[in-house]
Amino acid sequence: MIRLGLWTPLPHCIRPEPEIDRALDELKTPGEGLAVDRSFQFALQAVREAEDMGFGITLVAERLVAADLEAWIVSSALASHTSKIEIMTAAHPGIVNPQLVAKMGASLDRLSGGRFAINIVPGRRNQEFELYGNGGWVDKGHDHYRRVDEFIRVMKAMWTEDSFSFDGQFYHAREGAMLTKPMRRPHPPVFAASNAEEGKDIIARECDLWFVNYESGIDAYDENVKIIAADIEDMNQRAARHSRSIGFGISTLIACSDDPAALIADARAFANDPLHNVPIKALGAGLIGTPQTIADRIRRYEDMGMTLLMLQFHPFMDGLRRFADRVIPLLK
Repeated sequence: MIRLGLWTPLPHCIRPEPEIDRALDELKTPGEGLAVDRSFQFALQAVREAEDMGFGITLVAERLVAADLEAWIVSSALASHTSKIEIMTAAHPGIVNPQLVAKMGASLDRLSGGRFAINIVPGRRNQEFELYGNGGWVDKGHDHYRRVDEFIRVMKAMWTEDSFSFDGQFYHAREGAMLTKPMRRPHPPVFAASNAEEGKDIIARECDLWFVNYESGIDAYDENVKIIAADIEDMNQRAARHSRSIGFGISTLIACSDDPAALIADARAFANDPLHNVPIKALGAGLIGTPQTIADRIRRYEDMGMTLLMLQFHPFMDGLRRFADRVIPLLK
């Protein structure tokens, strides 16, 4: 069966719902909140239940300009409260440097017993880079992707080499060495997404999984399937030129019902909300409908070469449980 992954339900990356709205109000108000943060309690409950359902990995996204808790802190807390699920943490080249990310990643891999993975995010919000990266925004183009390339190469060298030197445009290391090595061999897996030609070349050469691109929209499924199939073939050829193979993941929102008309109407209405681009984008994968329709479409993605579904739901906990009860048995 295709591997199942879960978006850790942090406020910025899921559709609003009452408990998340309360959590955001608390996060934004000095002195307000519970002894254990409400947004973390919500996320931990979802991740633990997903782990029990057989989900293999969870993505902890980073949104520094939002009120969300910081991704690496959340990842460490999740690692201490779970035992099997892999924890994929996001990092933005240009906001954090690869040497420090390698150290944090090796530490988290050790603390979790070899359950750490990293999601490299080239970034598209210049406000995050200007504030949290101390003016580190680089306009998209050759330099933007060169920095990503250098970041990944330095990070991997820190994990795998006893000593190395690197003199790049953005990052430098002289007789670099990191004594803390990760549990995973040869290194924790590296995930990334990019639709730019230069970005895809880097991923094919350096990364372990590429998150496919597709167009948003509830009616875009049939066209997106054609686009994704062609892109997977293209990326397989790019990786083969480096004598490599890579996996393929898709991020998508899932909503199932025996009478999906109301779900589809709700999705159409929500697609006009400009404030929640992550779940809106996820509509384009087309996994809204009856349990059988969703299972059939997941199998179609798997037949195309997809190896990972990175899922989100709405309402999150109800949707997760319905998926486990109604769709996972059909996949098995």
